[in-house]
Amino acid sequence: MPTSSKIVDRVRFATFDFDCRTGELVRDGVALKLQPQPAKVLAVLIRHSGEIVTRQELVKEVWGSEVFVDYEQGLNYAIRQIRSALDDNADKPRFLETLPKRGYRFIAPLQDAAQTTTPSVDIVGLSPPHRKSQTKTVVGVAVVIVLITLAIGWGKVRRVWISEGSPPIRSLAVLPLHNLSQDPEQEYFSEGMTDQLITDLSRVPGLRVISHTSVERYKDAKRSLPDIAKELGVEAVVEGTVTRSGDRVRITAQLIDARSDEHIWADSYERDFRDLLVLQDELAWKVASEIGSTVAGTKTSQSLKRAVDPAAYDAYLKGSFYADHLTCQSLEQALTYFQKAVSKDPNFAPAQSRLADLYYTLGDFPCRQSPLYQEAESAALKAIALDPDNAEAHEVLAELAFSRDWNWAKAEEEFDRAVQLDPNDADIHSEYGIYLVAMGRTDEALNEERKAQQLDPLSENTNLSYTIVLYMAHRYDKMIEHANHALTLFPSYGEDYWLGECYEKKGMPDKAIDFFLRAMSGEPDEVPLRRAAYQKNGLPGYWEEEERIRRRKKYPVGPFRQAEYYAHRGMKEESIQQLETAYQQHAIGLEMLKVHPVFDGMRDDPRFKKLLSQLRLE
Repeated sequence: MPTSSKIVDRVRFATFDFDCRTGELVRDGVALKLQPQPAKVLAVLIRHSGEIVTRQELVKEVWGSEVFVDYEQGLNYAIRQIRSALDDNADKPRFLETLPKRGYRFIAPLQDAAQTTTPSVDIVGLSPPHRKSQTKTVVGVAVVIVLITLAIGWGKVRRVWISEGSPPIRSLAVLPLHNLSQDPEQEYFSEGMTDQLITDLSRVPGLRVISHTSVERYKDAKRSLPDIAKELGVEAVVEGTVTRSGDRVRITAQLIDARSDEHIWADSYERDFRDLLVLQDELAWKVASEIGSTVAGTKTSQSLKRAVDPAAYDAYLKGSFYADHLTCQSLEQALTYFQKAVSKDPNFAPAQSRLADLYYTLGDFPCRQSPLYQEAESAALKAIALDPDNAEAHEVLAELAFSRDWNWAKAEEEFDRAVQLDPNDADIHSEYGIYLVAMGRTDEALNEERKAQQLDPLSENTNLSYTIVLYMAHRYDKMIEHANHALTLFPSYGEDYWLGECYEKKGMPDKAIDFFLRAMSGEPDEVPLRRAAYQKNGLPGYWEEEERIRRRKKYPVGPFRQAEYYAHRGMKEESIQQLETAYQQHAIGLEMLKVHPVFDGMRDDPRFKKLLSQLRLE
C-alpha cells in the first residue's frame, strides 16, 4: 500500500462531502446511499488521493482475511456503486480513474470539510428543524444503529431490512458466468454451468427464472445490471465466474437486488469435477435461501446429488452446447456427445433426457430421411426410470403422444406433468401452447405462450412459437404485430415465412410474396425463380415453383405437406386426397388439421369432417 497522504477524516470534493470514518456520503445537503464495503473502498482511495492503489491492496485493506468472500466480484461491485453514487463515468472520470492492470486512483481535488460551511443534511422522516431536541434524539438513535451495525455485522442487519422491509424477490436472471480459464475451448463449460444453475433455480416455487437463450445476449455486455434487469423484467440478478483447472472447478457468484442495485450475497465454491452436480445444487440452494425461498422439495433427485462420471458430464456439457445452435450439423455433433455421455454413465438421467429431446428434434428437423421417434421414446423412458421428476423427459413423451400417436389425453397428461415439474421451462410452455391451440383451446394456448414470453422474451424459438399459435388461432393482426416485434430482436426466416402465410390469408399477395422471398434469402439461387413464378401466376405459381424446387433437390415431401401445397394453389380435391393418404400413413402434421388456416376453404366438405372425426378432433 502506498504511503498514506495526510487526509483528514471529513473531506469535500465538487458538491460532495464524505466522512472516511463513518462512510457517510452527502451531496448538496442530501445523504446518499452507499453501502459499507463500497464506502470503505472509497475511504481507502480518498486517503491515498492522487496515488495508484492496486486491486490487491484494496482487497487486503477492505476485506482482510475473510477468505470466504469472492474478492473479484465484491470489488467490481464496490467500484460500480461508487461510480453510480458519484455519477462518474469510467471512460471520462471526474473522480475515480481506472488504470488497466494496475488499479484505481482518486483524482478530484479535496478540501477539509471541517474548514468549510457544513451543509445541513436532509434525512427523510426527521422532525422539522426547529424541534432541535427531537432532531438530536433521532441523530443519536442513528449513531446507535451505526454502532450496532459495526458490532454485529452489516450483513445480518441488512438481511433483516431486506426480509422485513423490501418486497420479496419473485423474478431472477442468471447472467452468463464468465469463463476465467483463459481457454476459448472451455466456453461450452461456462455456458453449461450457467444453464445448470438456471435449471436448478427453476425449481424454486414462485420464482420466475429467465431462460438461458434470453440472457445469453448479455454475455460480456457493457451494461448496468439495473438496465439488464429492466429489459428482462426481473427483480434480481445472479452473476459470477467459473474456472476449470484439471479436475477442479471453482464457481463464484453474487446475488444483486436489481431494484436498488444492492449487493445481497457473494460466495465462492470449489469442488472436484466429479462432484460438480452437488456443487451446483448447493449453489442454487444458497441463492434461494438468500431471497427467502427454498428449492422445490426437501430432497433433490438422487440423479442430481450423486457423483457423475467426469467424462460423461463433460460430454453432456459439450452436447448441450452444440444442441443449442439448432443446425443439422450442430445437432449431429450434439448427438455424438450425448451418446458418449450415456455410454460412459448410463444412470445419468439428464443425459438420457437430453438425448431423448435431441432424437425428437432431429426427427422434427429436415436433417434425417426418417424420424427417430422410437429412439426418443426409449431414452425418455430411461430418464424417467432414473428420475421420475425429469421434466424434459415428460415433455418428450408429451410431444410423441401429440404428433406421433394422436393420443390427445396422454399428451395433455404429460404436458401438465412437465409444467408442474419445471414451471420455468419456456420451451415446455411454448410446446404446450401449440398442443392447446391444435385442440381449439385458444385462450389457454395464448396463456401458455405468454408465460413462455415472460420466461424467455428474447428467444427466437419462443417468439416463433407465439407467432405460430396466433396464426393457427386466426388472430392475424395480432400475429403480424408480434412477428414484426420479434424481427426487431433478431432476423428470423421463420417469422418471415409465417408473415407470408398470414398476409396470404388476409388477401394481400404482394405483402405475402415479400416475406416469402425474405424467408428464402438464404437460398439466393432460388429467389429469382420464385419471384418469376409469382409474377407470372401469382401465389399459386409461387407454390407450384416451391414444390418443384423441393422435388428437384430431393427434399422429402410427405402427404400432409403435399396437401398444403395443393391447398395454397386452390386445388381442393387433390388436397383432400393427400390428407386421406396422410391419415392412412399416420403422417406427421395432421395433429394441426382442426385449426390450420390453409385448409379453411374445405371445412364444409364431408370428407374433411370425416377426417376430423377419425382423428377425434371434432
